[in-house]
Amino acid sequence: MSKPLSDHDKKKQISVRGLAGVENVSDLKQNFNRHLHFTLVKDRNVATKRDYYFALANTVRDHLVGRWIRTQQHYYEKDPKRVYYISLEFYMGRTLQNTMVNLALENACDEAMYQLGLDMEELEDMEEDAGLGNGGLGRLAACFLDSMASLGLAAYGYGIRYEFGIFNQKIVNGWQVEEADDWLRYGNPWEKARPEYMRPVHFYGRTEHHPDGVKWVDTQVVLALPYDTPVPGYRNNVVNTMRLWSAKAPCEFNLKDFNVGGYIQAVLDRNLAENISRVLYPNDNFFEGKELRLKQEYFVVSATLQDIIRRFKVSKFGSREIARTDFTKLPDKVAIQLNDTHPAMAIPELMRVLVDEEKLGWEMAWDICVRTCAYTNHTVLPEALERWPVDLFAHLLPRHLEIVYEINRRHLERVAAKYPGDIGRLSRMSLIEEGGQKRINMAHLCIVGSHAVNGVAQIHSDILKATIFKDFYEMEPHKFQNKTNGITPRRWLVMCNPGLAEVIAERIGEDYIRDLDQLQSLRNFVNDDAFIRDIAKVKQENKLKFAVHLEEHYKVKINPNSMFDIQVKRIHEYKRQLLNCLHIITYYNRIKKEPNKQWTPRTIMIGGKAAPGYHTAKMIIRLITAIGEVVNNDPVVGDRLKVIFLENYRVTLAEKAIPAADLSEQISTAGTEASGTGNMKFMLNGALTIGTMDGANVEMAEEAGEDNLFIFGMRVDDVDELDRKGYCAEEYYNRLPELKQAIDQIAGGFFSPKQPDLFKEIVNMLMHHDRFKVFADYEDYMKCQEKVNALYKNPKEWTKKVIYNIAGCGKFSSDRTIAQYAREIWGMEPTLEKPNNKREI
Repeated sequence: MSKPLSDHDKKKQISVRGLAGVENVSDLKQNFNRHLHFTLVKDRNVATKRDYYFALANTVRDHLVGRWIRTQQHYYEKDPKRVYYISLEFYMGRTLQNTMVNLALENACDEAMYQLGLDMEELEDMEEDAGLGNGGLGRLAACFLDSMASLGLAAYGYGIRYEFGIFNQKIVNGWQVEEADDWLRYGNPWEKARPEYMRPVHFYGRTEHHPDGVKWVDTQVVLALPYDTPVPGYRNNVVNTMRLWSAKAPCEFNLKDFNVGGYIQAVLDRNLAENISRVLYPNDNFFEGKELRLKQEYFVVSATLQDIIRRFKVSKFGSREIARTDFTKLPDKVAIQLNDTHPAMAIPELMRVLVDEEKLGWEMAWDICVRTCAYTNHTVLPEALERWPVDLFAHLLPRHLEIVYEINRRHLERVAAKYPGDIGRLSRMSLIEEGGQKRINMAHLCIVGSHAVNGVAQIHSDILKATIFKDFYEMEPHKFQNKTNGITPRRWLVMCNPGLAEVIAERIGEDYIRDLDQLQSLRNFVNDDAFIRDIAKVKQENKLKFAVHLEEHYKVKINPNSMFDIQVKRIHEYKRQLLNCLHIITYYNRIKKEPNKQWTPRTIMIGGKAAPGYHTAKMIIRLITAIGEVVNNDPVVGDRLKVIFLENYRVTLAEKAIPAADLSEQISTAGTEASGTGNMKFMLNGALTIGTMDGANVEMAEEAGEDNLFIFGMRVDDVDELDRKGYCAEEYYNRLPELKQAIDQIAGGFFSPKQPDLFKEIVNMLMHHDRFKVFADYEDYMKCQEKVNALYKNPKEWTKKVIYNIAGCGKFSSDRTIAQYAREIWGMEPTLEKPNNKREI
């Protein structure tokens, strides 16, 4: 009888991981040893795991460099239109495994490490996450970079190289504690500093108006030092660039007029300039109007626009010597996509460059600006919209304030001409909000200064047109579009769930990885017993693997046959982790009441970070951990219900949790979640969704069939109706005994016996000022969860629904999203063909 395959041999059989040819493996080993030698490790016995990781990373990077240079050379020669995706966040996660996937090197590297006596997964675990984002918006930018490269677009991601990314979350005595994320501590093998492209960025100062134009003078200068990271496309030899700017003080910073006493202080003050790129602001869907944040926003925009214009001028137009100065061609060669309003300063900055420096007339400059820029909106929550105080602007960016005023003057003239006498409309549509402290509405600036405005799911785009941007839509309907978000199937299937990727490839081939619509043909296998078994088997293996991880980290015994019910996302009232808590408590109470009944066992996991200043979100975390302490230690319940708070949720933890999930919780109040992308990741990885008709859930139900999701709760119209009528939480509390019991337990200290009134603020909020109407959806949510339990008891029928969901995922590839941006906004044509590169690996 043949012995069972080792993990290593199993991996070798997964074809989507690439071929492990003998020649490849031998080359990789040689290069690995060479790099190990370069790290000054002469004796392998003293090498640390980190030394091995760096040697492997550098070995894999070697395979990128030639392609990277050739891709950039190709762009220089052919001078295609380029797209610049500007974002304050790029939530990249780890790079090593993703690079191996996209270069088809995974099996070869695995075999090389195995032959050298090393475990590749252990080495991969040495890499720090690049956590330069808060959540969905930053991760979307990362998926977009992967798709732009995979579609052969000449694309660049521009952002900030934060020294400290999103904080690491520790749970101490049930509370969130933040720790600095010193991700660059050991160096970053994937980046290359490019000091030759350093650019000055100006702040403060004053303006002088002369007959020949305006001068911005007496400014303070900060230098922007670029670091480039390669972005490989999926097996197409394309390698694009993500360029992140780091702030440096100029040599003469504060030293021009120092005296002997002031020299030390002057050198120490260099930190003030360099603080600009020190740390990512940890807010998701919340605007914090701090001067340092506005500095960051202008810093990335100013440095990026200088780079864009430099590249536009020197692009091969016959020869490098002849600079291109006809800026009317800029929109034919450059597309700028603003990821939310954070880079909105690109609009007045581009105007400043064209008018003040390049001496174009206002009308021509404005036409160029509008045709070049496009804006993506990510939220309708009022507290998230950026509205900068005019005084702060006047102090930090005096020239830009003048330009914004002029943009607004001309804009309001156009509004007045179209709607004479409509004063209300003028005031609603102004870029400047009067009343109290004057503020600049950055979303209005983006709409006026862009040729395209898009939401990120159909329902969200419709809400924008009907509510917050209604006046703008009525005036310029042609600007408004939808681009439903997507996720890259490379990271979110091939890399994190190779078992599932392989089971699919065995049925329909590997081409679906670059054309996810091909998953539709899995519908042909929905009644194929062998396929149903294979899908269920992969899920069970993923659950066992994740259960081992959980038991190591949380010392809680996990029943791997229980339903893995997971809600992972930023902690926010609108995402309604509290609704999930009420279900947990009610389910717990039901088990306690009838302990002998056959309950569907569940392991419920909730994870996510709370913004450090968001008190309610931190209390929600404390409630979840408190519920876990009671439930997990109740012998009557046993392993039928476990509650785990997943600490420090980040890209790398998502890659472990999502493939193991049975049930995905997407339970925001209808009309609040712009799109969501976690919902798509769970769907692609074989989880079923319980959710409201919000964000992309609506389109997921369309694609997979509404019967194959567990949809519950109010629709947007119901929420609006309830707003008109007035939401009264007490009405539900008095009418629903199980809800009353759960709330009374929270309020009475059942989950916090040592501090009975620990959660009184949460209860008070839910009872008296809950903007997100948790109680209104409680009853339907509980009924829907009962349907989930019933179906889970029938594994075959459950798995059939899983197959319908996977088959409906094609639309949710970021390749589709990016192809639509390219054709409908940027005026570019994506391609799946490989460029004719000389050397293949």
